[in-house]
Amino acid sequence: MKGLTDKQQEILDFISDFTRQEGMAPTIYEISSHFDIKSATAFAHVRSLQRKGYVNRSSKARSLTLLNTERPKHLSLSLSIPILGRISAGVPLLAEENIERKVTMDPTSLPKGVGGHKLFGLMVHGESMRDLGILDGDIVIAKQTNEASIGDIVIALVDGGETTVKSLYITDGQWELRPANKDFKSRFYPLDKLSIQGVVVALQRTY
Repeated sequence: MKGLTDKQQEILDFISDFTRQEGMAPTIYEISSHFDIKSATAFAHVRSLQRKGYVNRSSKARSLTLLNTERPKHLSLSLSIPILGRISAGVPLLAEENIERKVTMDPTSLPKGVGGHKLFGLMVHGESMRDLGILDGDIVIAKQTNEASIGDIVIALVDGGETTVKSLYITDGQWELRPANKDFKSRFYPLDKLSIQGVVVALQRTY
């Protein structure tokens, strides 16, 4: 087997993780969307993986299959997740100016259904979510989405620029961002005044 470039390894890892978590292979569009690259570029990387003997692909949708389960030993199998220093209204969430650093996570530690979503992290400040086990200094890992279900822990952009991590509910026709600490009160927003940036799927803590 020929060696892989860093990007090819990342795409191979994504194909493997997506297939394991979703029970089916990703499409070229899902690969390009996850890595924020053009479909033609994603296709070229997949073709390179084919030539090097790591994947096989037919003309059918979701036909990508892994041919080699052994990865190059010098390359990491961990996901690299960007940690955002802040989130700005009107600026793409994963824009370079928002990324403060990156952390790595074992993809097997993430819940099912995360595959195919871009992930990002945000450091928690304060104790408002303490009773749900989210403490000051923790890093919450979220899948990027502007849709959430009632009861999800979300990362939301409020008041024209403040970022907050709270549980999402609807009360009296308004969004309720509910803390998990009796010392804090819920905050309420009109349905058109809340911008959801992501749904929390994991937590990273440094002891």
